[in-house]
Amino acid sequence: MKLSIVMPVLNEASGIEAALQMLAPIRARGAEVIVVDGSSSDGTPELARPFADRVIAGPRGRGVQMNAAAAVARGDVLLFLHADTRLPGNADRLVLDGLERTGRAWGRFDVRFDGGGLLALVALMMNTRSRLSGIATGDQAMFVTRAAFDAAGGFPPIALMEDVAFSARLKRIGRSLCLSECVITSARRWQRHGVLRTILLMWKLRLAFYFGADPVRLARAYGYAE
Repeated sequence: MKLSIVMPVLNEASGIEAALQMLAPIRARGAEVIVVDGSSSDGTPELARPFADRVIAGPRGRGVQMNAAAAVARGDVLLFLHADTRLPGNADRLVLDGLERTGRAWGRFDVRFDGGGLLALVALMMNTRSRLSGIATGDQAMFVTRAAFDAAGGFPPIALMEDVAFSARLKRIGRSLCLSECVITSARRWQRHGVLRTILLMWKLRLAFYFGADPVRLARAYGYAE
């Protein structure tokens, strides 16, 4: 099986080169790397081009950007990676071997933050909740076979919680493969806004989404600009 790594970006000039350089060994083993830009104003696409197989433009919004990249990806398995999340060095083999071994159609990694202290507990809670609920988040580097992605209809084109909604669709296809190896994601938002405050905000937003709140309104509350 061939792996395609999809990275949605928006104004990631400060870190995009380092993020893509981390994928160079995986890319050298045959994985495809696609960067999909949502109208960056800081030159992100130009910086990304030397380190990716394809850099494309898509409508702004993480879900629709990832769908746009999936539409042109050549891989049998799609892995969706945030620009501020780092994969383990053998992520390609973990994903492909894991799916083949278990016969499952989708999954995610455990996550930990690049900051310590209370964030270690937050990561433990996120990973435990994911195992119990069967719901994955984008920070956990979700991966899915092409067949399951198409059967689920891709990511819903909503402003926030597209990962949660997509997980719910995939749960109807089958159980997730939970890889205990960790991706490392940035703690920048948690540190900027405060860990406890961010936890409470995320719980509030998830509860509101569960009860049918407008994702556009939730995105504004989360801090996404129009």
